[in-house]
Amino acid sequence: MKRLALGIQYDGAPWQGWQTQPNGSTVQDRLETALAKFAGSPVATTCAGRTDTGVHALAQVVHFDTELTRDSSSWLRGVNSFLPPSIAVRWAVEVPLTGDDDDFHARFSARARTYQYVLYNHPVRAPLMAGKVGWCFRPLDLAAMQSAAACLIGTHDFSAFRSSQCQAKSPIKSLYEIRIERHGDLIVVTLRASAFLHHMVRNIVGSLIYCGIGKHPPEWLAQILEGRERQFAAPTFMPDGLYLAAIEYDAKWALPQEALSALPWLPA
Repeated sequence: MKRLALGIQYDGAPWQGWQTQPNGSTVQDRLETALAKFAGSPVATTCAGRTDTGVHALAQVVHFDTELTRDSSSWLRGVNSFLPPSIAVRWAVEVPLTGDDDDFHARFSARARTYQYVLYNHPVRAPLMAGKVGWCFRPLDLAAMQSAAACLIGTHDFSAFRSSQCQAKSPIKSLYEIRIERHGDLIVVTLRASAFLHHMVRNIVGSLIYCGIGKHPPEWLAQILEGRERQFAAPTFMPDGLYLAAIEYDAKWALPQEALSALPWLPA
């Protein structure tokens, strides 16, 4: 038996999220169908982080076990030949499999995860970026958003930004970094953490926008964080501009790491 790790990139707009559904309209369903066609037998995958409907991935990581012997380039070309244009395997690596608790696991071996949210800040929506960016038509004060975001750095109870459907055992997460940068009419919010709660990034982005448009002062976000009540934070923001940008693992696994770009769909 062998264990393969794959780097997956996908446009989430056509799909009902990552996790398999009875109707088969998810990224996991299409990936496992492609893997089964290439391998000649059913293949069950485990991902680093599930994404919702409409959310994109630049660097999703999955693993699966197989008895099939093929080199990495064969997995890459073969599986991609069965995938639609919106999903692609970027790399394939065989990782050691010993059967003990130290084996590579796409989810549990991850040391950190990075999401990027791309926000189009212009009075008129941009049809050519539909489905790829969030949109805010009101002017945004970048300095106010950056000031508000500072309170989120560190280890906190993020219940105020947690979906009621979240299945995480604990709302306590460590947010290592948050950057908010403007590139013309685009604002990119980059968040790096140990892990994220369901809808956590979209809920944070929505609350940052409240501060950016002047609905609340920057200090309001700290009060929301400390209050731990979801109802007092901003509504969950649209999924269109959200990208799972990077999953970090120990160097011993020798997995490819693509550099982050200021704008997720462009090369670094």
